[in-house]
Amino acid sequence: MLYDNHGRVINYMRLAVTDRCNLRCYYCMPEEGIDYVPRADLLTYEEMIRVVSVFSKLGISKIRITGGEPFLRKDLMSFLGEISQLPDLKKIHITSNGTLLIDKIEALRQMGINSINLSLDSLDRERFFKITRRDDFPKVMECMDALLAANFEVKINMVVLAGQNTEDIIPMLELAKDKNIAVRFIEEMPFNGTDGKGNVEFWSNQKILQTIQEKYPSAKKILDPKYSTSANYQIENFKGTFGIIAAYTRTFCGSCNRIRLTPQGLIKTCLYDGGVFNVRDLLRAGASDVQLAEALKSALSHRAKDGFEAEQRRFQNPVSESMATIGG
Repeated sequence: MLYDNHGRVINYMRLAVTDRCNLRCYYCMPEEGIDYVPRADLLTYEEMIRVVSVFSKLGISKIRITGGEPFLRKDLMSFLGEISQLPDLKKIHITSNGTLLIDKIEALRQMGINSINLSLDSLDRERFFKITRRDDFPKVMECMDALLAANFEVKINMVVLAGQNTEDIIPMLELAKDKNIAVRFIEEMPFNGTDGKGNVEFWSNQKILQTIQEKYPSAKKILDPKYSTSANYQIENFKGTFGIIAAYTRTFCGSCNRIRLTPQGLIKTCLYDGGVFNVRDLLRAGASDVQLAEALKSALSHRAKDGFEAEQRRFQNPVSESMATIGG
């Protein structure tokens, strides 16, 4: 098993296969988009498979495929099929915006992938368009219904945006009334492709919970799964659950079990760090599997205690990247 210098188990990797996205959510990237990584600088699927294979032998047993929008990358399904055969990798999850997914549901189920997180920030078509700058709300809802019909484990990720979608908190929550679905409300983060700290009218996890409990005072805390980033709750007579992720307040850092791999091969041991080493450069310089493993172990031996320390270590390189470039 892998451990960091604070004694935390590291068994989960988020792998961003692309920085490209077909939406333009304003909290993730500017309207004009970002300067995409040149294709030659992206990890190839062969390189990703090798990294996943080496790291899974060290103890990474769970992987989440993210982007950008992962299904924009050509031949993603073949890649998923290959890593699903790796013997040491126990769980593969996917986060998607749901606009390109619906025709792949059965194939995903057959390869053993049964957990999908859908990014959805509003249940109002006009607000969805205002946030994403695209009119794809019907596609996402159709995808959600199809995933549920296929018995997938579905989580809805809603970033709570002051002045943009706070009126959607209760309607989004009520998706879990009659559906076996987990709705997760996420604090807005500063990774929007611009300088600054996101929305100045920040909604904290406490404010989100207060808003829910004013409507549903029966909301009760339930036991969080091990390593959970969300504080989870159940409402009486609701089929599903809800959770709140303190992504900016960073109250869950003490049990963080994850690393991130960006599309260009940068390993991040914290969402808020600037990257600790580039696995792509090692691969292309001829590194052995042992050298790849030692590079990861070395990085984990100097891991920041929490997101605040990781951010402080960036010195003259403040947070300004797009979430699409780091995989969330």
